[in-house]
Amino acid sequence: MKSWSGRFKEESSTLLDEFNESISFDKKLYKEDIKGSIAHCKMLNKINVLTDKESEKIQNGLKKIKGLMEEGKLEFSIENEDIHMNIECLLIDEVGKIGKKLHSARSRNDQIAIDLRMFLLEKTNGIMNCIVELLDVLLNISKRNIEIILPGYTHLQKAQPIRLSFYFMAYFQMLRRDYERFEDSLKRTNSMVLGSGALSGVPYKTDRGFLREELGFSSISENALDSVSDRDFVIEFQSCSAMLMMHLSRLSEEMILWATSEFGFIEIPDRHSTGSSIMPQKKNPDVFELIRGKTGRVYGNLMSILTVMKGLPLAYNKDMQEDKESLFDSVATLEKCLKILIEVMPEIKFNPQNMESGLKSGFLNATDMADYLVSKGMEFRNAHKIVGELVAYSLDKNKSLEDLKLEELKGFSKLFDGEIYNRLSFENSIESKVSFGSSSIENINKSFQSAQSFLSSKRNI
Repeated sequence: MKSWSGRFKEESSTLLDEFNESISFDKKLYKEDIKGSIAHCKMLNKINVLTDKESEKIQNGLKKIKGLMEEGKLEFSIENEDIHMNIECLLIDEVGKIGKKLHSARSRNDQIAIDLRMFLLEKTNGIMNCIVELLDVLLNISKRNIEIILPGYTHLQKAQPIRLSFYFMAYFQMLRRDYERFEDSLKRTNSMVLGSGALSGVPYKTDRGFLREELGFSSISENALDSVSDRDFVIEFQSCSAMLMMHLSRLSEEMILWATSEFGFIEIPDRHSTGSSIMPQKKNPDVFELIRGKTGRVYGNLMSILTVMKGLPLAYNKDMQEDKESLFDSVATLEKCLKILIEVMPEIKFNPQNMESGLKSGFLNATDMADYLVSKGMEFRNAHKIVGELVAYSLDKNKSLEDLKLEELKGFSKLFDGEIYNRLSFENSIESKVSFGSSSIENINKSFQSAQSFLSSKRNI
C-alpha cells in the first residue's frame, strides 16, 4: 500500500508503478538518505516529537538497514517508488509503527534536495582531488621535458616554436580553472535545505541549525519554496563538468594527432592502446578517442537538466526526477576519464627527434625575422610585408629562411646583417619571448613555482 493511498479509491496500475519509479537509479543515494534521516530523527527527539527511546530505536534501525544494504542483503521494491519510501518501509518493518513517526516535519521534496546536495558535495570534492592529481602529472611532465622544442600551431598550421613544457603548462592552466570552478560551485551546493517541507515550511518548531551542524553544511537555505524547487547546484555541476570534459577532449585530440605516423611526436604505451580485429599493424589510441567521445554525453547531460528545468512552475514537479540519472552519469564519466588520464599520461613516450624535424618546415621563425627588422627601426607592418615576400621567395627556392644567404636577404632590405642568423635559431626565438607568461625558460620556471604553490595549497583538502 502506497504511503499516499488514503485519498485514492483504486490501486495504481503496474504500468504506472514501472513508469513512475526512481528506485532503480536513486538507490545510489541510500547512504545520504539514511544520514539525513538519522539527523532528522535526532532533531525530532530534540524538539520532543520523538522520545529518547524511540529515537534510539529508529537510529539503530536505520544503521542496520545501511549495513544490510552494504552487504547486498536488501532488495528494493518499485511499488515503493523511490529510495525514501523504500527505506521508510524497511524501517517500519524493522522497528514497528514508531518508524511511521520519522516523516514528521519533512517531505520527500526536501529529502531528495538534501540527499542530492550531500551526494554532490562528496563527489565534487572527489573530482577536485582527481584534478589535482592530473595537474601534478602535467607539472611533472613539464619539468622533465623543458629542453624539448616543438612546433606550436594556430589553425593547425605551424606557427612558432615552443617548449613541450610550455605546451603542457597551458593545459595545467585550463584544469586549474576547472578546479576553481568546481571549488566555487561548492558554495551554492553547501546549503542545508532539510526542514523546508513540501514547499512552505513545517508546523513544528524545528531546529534547522542543529541539522546544519549534524550534516556538516555551511549555511541554511532561507526560503522553503526555493529550497525544494532549486536545482541550480546540479546545473552548475553539469556546467563545470562540461567545461572540464571540453578541456580533456582538447588534450585527447592533440594526443591522437601526435600519435599518428604523420606527426610521430609521441608513442602511447601498449597497455593503454588497442588493436584491430583485421589489420595486424594497428595500434589505436582508444583511451583518448573515448574521452573525446564521452565529452558529448556530458554536454548532453547539461542540456538535459537545463531543458527539464526551463519551464517548471514552483515548487517541486515530477519532471525533476529526471535530474538524477544524467547527474550520476556525468559523475561516473568524469571520474573514469580523470583516472585513466592520471594513469596514461606519465607513461607517454615523447619523440624529440620528430618534434625537432617538424621545426624545419613551416617558417616558424618568420615572426622573429619581422621583429628583427622592427628592432632595426622598420615599422612592423612594413617588416611583416617584407618577411612575407621572403617566405614566398624561399618557397620558390625550396629553402628555409635561415638557409638564405645574406646577399639574398639584403635584396629585400638593407637592414639585414649577420646578426639575423642568431635571431633565427629556434631556441633563441623562444628565449626572446620575455613578456610575463611567455615561452622562455625563465617564464616557464615562474609558472612552475606558481603551479607548485597552487598544488601545495589544494592537496588533501
